[in-house]
Amino acid sequence: MSFVSTLRQWDEAVSFAEKGDTASALRTFQDIQEKTSKINYNIGCLYLNNNDLDAAEKAFDSSIGKDEHMAVAFFQRGVAFYKKEKFEESLLDFQQTFKELRGNQLIDYKPLGLRYKLYACEVLHNIGLVYAHLEKWEKAQENLLAALNLRTEAKFSHIDQALESILKQKLFSLVVIKPGILFKPNKNYVAELEKKDYLGKAKVLSSVVPADSFSGFAPLQPQVEDVPATPKGPEVLRALEGEPHTVLYEFVPETSEELAVLPGNIVFVLQRGTDNWASVIFNERRGLVPYNFLEPLDITVALKVEQVAPFISNEAIPAPPRREAPSRPSTDTGVFPGCIVKVHFVFTIAICITPGKPYSAVLQMISTKLKLPASALTLSYVKPGSNERVTVEESEMDVLWSCVKDNRLTLWCSATEGKISATRKKMVALYSYKSTTPEDLEFSKGELITILSNVNEEWLEGECNGKIGIFPSSFVAET
Repeated sequence: MSFVSTLRQWDEAVSFAEKGDTASALRTFQDIQEKTSKINYNIGCLYLNNNDLDAAEKAFDSSIGKDEHMAVAFFQRGVAFYKKEKFEESLLDFQQTFKELRGNQLIDYKPLGLRYKLYACEVLHNIGLVYAHLEKWEKAQENLLAALNLRTEAKFSHIDQALESILKQKLFSLVVIKPGILFKPNKNYVAELEKKDYLGKAKVLSSVVPADSFSGFAPLQPQVEDVPATPKGPEVLRALEGEPHTVLYEFVPETSEELAVLPGNIVFVLQRGTDNWASVIFNERRGLVPYNFLEPLDITVALKVEQVAPFISNEAIPAPPRREAPSRPSTDTGVFPGCIVKVHFVFTIAICITPGKPYSAVLQMISTKLKLPASALTLSYVKPGSNERVTVEESEMDVLWSCVKDNRLTLWCSATEGKISATRKKMVALYSYKSTTPEDLEFSKGELITILSNVNEEWLEGECNGKIGIFPSSFVAET
């Protein structure tokens, strides 16, 4: 079934419902072959108003199956379960409704065609009522107190009355959606269903042919003796001013300045703004449409049609960091007069230490690098010819420095339990970063990164997905 047919039946069914003819409304809705989530929701509401609870439950199941995030469908199915006295199922649906609110105080469904606002406080009100039926009075009171905190308008006085009833361990009324409130099709689309005669009836004003009264598309032509040997080449057809474009995606307007269009419509772009909105003409109406919803169209009727390059939107490509690319931290160890000491902790670090330094100085340098108190750290190393680790003390330093080989030394570090906090600063990735060297940390946009240390002003060391490495600081931000 085409979109136009579905739209026409949808509008007709809503009209029947508004006149009180529920049977005709249900029959028209059921005749729609490809039912959307909104249409299944409407069918469920009509069955619920008729107290046909099994059919209502099935329709709301189909609505949720089409759109698993439609909170109002979970709410209505919870009402159906409540009326069937299936309180456990009703509780789960009301809780899912609250989850789909995603921390918002309400969802206004008016832009989607449903003149209803789903409030979080009323969802919590129903959750409290179901808990009361299950004789979990403390849970009921807890949810009603939460509903009071989320109450935004004075009209929700029934929540106060419900809380008073809970304190007396009495039941109260369920919050329901009024009958007759259904999803309606977009009025701009419905207006397009009406047939319009944009040309009108032609009238002959002047003709070189005597008594010419023809009013079709091709008027009578006078007979010419000298007919050209070759036909005239085709010309460019320009129906309106502006550049012709094809609509790629459906656009639903939200303001009076915007224009509703459907995939396949041909619009004429008058002007494209810097904000990526285009002023267009469609069906003798002017309005705004996002330019990335359009594709240039070549409507020349020529012997050789030029191929138009497809319009590629770069909206999905994130902008790069505004700062210039940082220079990579220097890994040239030749500038240091000491040796490289690799320290294995929860993660691995490498620092340059001059051989011969005392234990306290070495411990302090590692403490500063790890940003942990020196009193909480214990160092150990492996003696040559042995596999056991030996705790580093001042008396062991001569032996320790004798273990330096190829200007390298390996230590192990542990922290005394209770003296180190398990929490570390976390940052979120603004852009994806691909590693180019083994010491880089690769991550994707949106992932959380645990910050281990500051390499310099432009580079950080962090941990993500079990891997440790460095990355540009301009690629992340604090959560």
